[in-house]
Amino acid sequence: MYNSLEQALLDLEKAGMLKRIHEEVDTYLEMAEIAREAFDNNGPALLFEKVKGSKFQAAANIFGSRERIEFLFRDTLKSTQAAVQFKSNPVEFFKRFNPAELTRAAFAGMRALPKKSGSIRDFEECTLADLPQIVSWPEDGGAFITLPQVATRPSENAGILQTNVGMYRVQISGNDYQKAEGVFCGECGLHYQIKRDIARHHQKAIDEGRPLKVSIFIGGAPAHTIAAVMPMPENLSELVFAGMLGGRRFRYFIHDGYVISSDADFCILGEMASDLKPEGPFGDHVGYYSGKHPFPYLNVKKVLCKKGAIYPFTVVGRPPKEDTLFGEFIHEITRPMVPASIPGVHAVHAVDAAGVHPLCLALGSERFRPYASPAEREPMELLKTANALLGFNQVSLSKYLMLAAKEDCPNLNVNDIPAFFTHLLERVDFKRDLHFQTSTTIDTLDYTGTSLNHGSKLVMVAAGAKRRELRKFASDLNSLQLPANFTNARIAMSGVIAIQWIGSDVNSGINELREALARWEFHENYPWVSIVDDTSTINLEANDCQSLNDFLWMTFTRSNPAQDIYGVNEHFIDKHWAIDAPMIVDARIKPRHQKVLSVSTQVKTRAKQILQKAGIGRSA
Repeated sequence: MYNSLEQALLDLEKAGMLKRIHEEVDTYLEMAEIAREAFDNNGPALLFEKVKGSKFQAAANIFGSRERIEFLFRDTLKSTQAAVQFKSNPVEFFKRFNPAELTRAAFAGMRALPKKSGSIRDFEECTLADLPQIVSWPEDGGAFITLPQVATRPSENAGILQTNVGMYRVQISGNDYQKAEGVFCGECGLHYQIKRDIARHHQKAIDEGRPLKVSIFIGGAPAHTIAAVMPMPENLSELVFAGMLGGRRFRYFIHDGYVISSDADFCILGEMASDLKPEGPFGDHVGYYSGKHPFPYLNVKKVLCKKGAIYPFTVVGRPPKEDTLFGEFIHEITRPMVPASIPGVHAVHAVDAAGVHPLCLALGSERFRPYASPAEREPMELLKTANALLGFNQVSLSKYLMLAAKEDCPNLNVNDIPAFFTHLLERVDFKRDLHFQTSTTIDTLDYTGTSLNHGSKLVMVAAGAKRRELRKFASDLNSLQLPANFTNARIAMSGVIAIQWIGSDVNSGINELREALARWEFHENYPWVSIVDDTSTINLEANDCQSLNDFLWMTFTRSNPAQDIYGVNEHFIDKHWAIDAPMIVDARIKPRHQKVLSVSTQVKTRAKQILQKAGIGRSA
């Protein structure tokens, strides 16, 4: 257990898991690229001792390997898992009674309640401009805090256990944000996405005609950072989880109506303004920029720091990145919560390579007609389950939800993506099992829809006997006569092909391709076709994980189901859209999409040189 970020970093260093960067580093693009390079090469955590323009040291890649995460929480992980298991299903917990697990759960529970401790005198005052002004990507709108713990309460008098803590990026420079001047402490943007709990507190404050008080913690014990991204049930504070995982009760005090973390390295206190200001652009975790849009912002009242404070940050981009490991770690802990929350659900996998929220694979039960033969079985309970999943926590952000029945294959693993696709595509009835939500809310970071937060979803369900045999022979493609501007067809998985588009008008060519596929002798054996801008990296025969990841990323981050899905012999049955195989997903980059993230070769070379001087990584 750690009392501070510094203590955790020193422990990592002692274990050989952290390296110091002695050379001065630039906050503009350089630091972020160094951190990305370290992560991509399985490098250590980094402590930047000299940050250009700031008196504070900075740390990155703290959670950049599973080994480091397990090391940081080696004394508390099992007890936290035991407590979650107990909370999720007490009956099952006691049914397989294990005294050691019960003891671990009890100790975790004792550490769960926050503890009042500390005072404002433990901090010094600084300004937003004093913080490392890290800009991660060339077209970012300014500097952003990327590991904030944003704390709000429904009212100033609310109890500490009503505190919500989330991680929403915070823009501290650029755009129209006013800088600190005199007694004025400046402004910072707060980008919270839809379906976040902070929205309830904000709405309540608006209804009551008062500004919402917001506390932003940076640093502190590593468990506090993890807690901020933990998908806790509504009205259960993340501070409880922070105490369990940290092995130490969360320390806090109240100052002028603000909750302040006694162990944080930095605290920003502010009131939500009554209007909005442009926030962004920002290079995001789906691998593209998110654009500039009006978002809430804070009138900052105080910026506090500890003596010797260290500024932690992360960098995001096309997966996998450090936040990928956050997700894997949290999923491991929360796995028991899903079946307990949604009966009939056995497993859920938000696919990181596809940008997380664009694609979710799930395994459920189909028990509505236990007497039905395999040939007669069809998705029924699965449809109920799909609706429940789309109303559950962060799963509600899923754009493509694929749900299969466990009874058809008890050993089916949602984490084995090719096997799951094969199972589903062998069984899906394209006249019955495609269910669209054609005008709904989607993830704020997804720009494939009609406008910000607006787009569509597709639920694909499969139950019963196999309907088709899938193939994966490159020679099959020889008989596919592609129309003009379509070329380089490649097999991505069994029954799945990607076709490259080389034309200029992204709205053309679909009808010709549909007709060509209808004539193809193997159209039923390849029921999924993605149109992409480049198939050069897709190669099933190479047995390359990167090939699959490229297919998933292009297909699911560049398509909006209602606008971009087509099929052979499209028609309607009682207003239900139906097709013959194959289903065609238009995953070409459209004019409405955001730019793919990239940095210059010069920045990449400089980052590699700095790491090499520190004894990390390969020669530039």
